[in-house]
Amino acid sequence: MPDGEAQEPGGWNRVMLEVADLPAAMEALKRAGVRFRNEVEAGPGGKQIQLLDPDGNPLELFEPAH
Repeated sequence: MPDGEAQEPGGWNRVMLEVADLPAAMEALKRAGVRFRNEVEAGPGGKQIQLLDPDGNPLELFEPAH
């Protein structure tokens, strides 16, 4: 992660939530005070970003490539 956090035993398992419009979802969450763990990453399959829910569980928002 950009903050220097390294992967630990057990991996970085997370729940992935598919969204239709990643920038819109991110903007709504930012207005609600959510902080993201990284910047948007894009590849041939789509775009994703990670965040933590209020209990500290990792989540991934994923917008598939169109």
